[in-house]
Amino acid sequence: MAKRADSEKSRLDDAARAGWLYYVAGNTQDEIARKLGVSRQSAQRLVSLAVSERLIKVRLDHPIANCMELSHRLKQRFDLLSCEVVPSDPSSPSSIVGLAQAGAAEMERYLKSSRPKIIAIGTGRALRASVEQLAPMDCPQHRIVSLLGNMMSDGSATPYNVVIRMADRAGTRHYPMPLPVFARSPEERTVLHNQEPVHNTMDLARHADVTFVGVGQLGDDAPLLIDGFVTHEELRALEKSGAVGEIISWAFDAEGQLIEGLTNDRVASTPLRPDQENPVIGIAAGEAKAVSILGALRGRLVNGLITNEWTAEFLLKN
Repeated sequence: MAKRADSEKSRLDDAARAGWLYYVAGNTQDEIARKLGVSRQSAQRLVSLAVSERLIKVRLDHPIANCMELSHRLKQRFDLLSCEVVPSDPSSPSSIVGLAQAGAAEMERYLKSSRPKIIAIGTGRALRASVEQLAPMDCPQHRIVSLLGNMMSDGSATPYNVVIRMADRAGTRHYPMPLPVFARSPEERTVLHNQEPVHNTMDLARHADVTFVGVGQLGDDAPLLIDGFVTHEELRALEKSGAVGEIISWAFDAEGQLIEGLTNDRVASTPLRPDQENPVIGIAAGEAKAVSILGALRGRLVNGLITNEWTAEFLLKN
């Protein structure tokens, strides 16, 4: 009887994986067959089973055993308040497909609260993708606040600022940060932070009920470099000092300690504070970001995580 139950559970797990690859990642049945190591006919039957067993709705509604186990182990290992692990696409472990749906589901959980909430938001591709998955809502009781500036040094808007988009989707009030991402000097940052609108926005961020952030890697593919916020010379100086990642443009090392000096002297973002009591949820996954995510967890810069299987397994091995 136990073997039959285990066999049924494994069959549903396979069906859930096939359903995710088909309905969320957009794979063909031939691609699913190749990735799962089964025949095309078996892949077709697994997708059909996912539908008939009601595992598939708009989002995957099946607690895949391995994802649940990884989530439990990550919560214990890093003392997290919450952790969601989504399936990885075997051929693309850095894909944010699935990650965005899970991020949107967590955001909606707070937005659906009848009690007023302050929701603080960072920036980045994964956060923007999550916001794009939000269903239209009407939540005037909440306030959404940006953690960092929404301007490039030339005055143009940053491409991955998501506060306005989220506020439009959720029907909430929003509080952007009317600042460049980096000031030109520590003295200029002090002047900027003393402006009343900026001071008020930062005060709201400090009292956020929940915070959502992306985790950026350093290196030649660093978002800070690609998006034009730091030069190659500044990036190399950060790496030489031991920096491995950044959250809302604050650079940190492999233990999650903020780097002293360098670009951190000019970051105009809300101060990054470890060991916060309220949830600070990082949404990130993939090979390029794995070391950065690990540093953020070690330093308690985030106390919640939404990631994928590949990344979760890396974090638990290191």
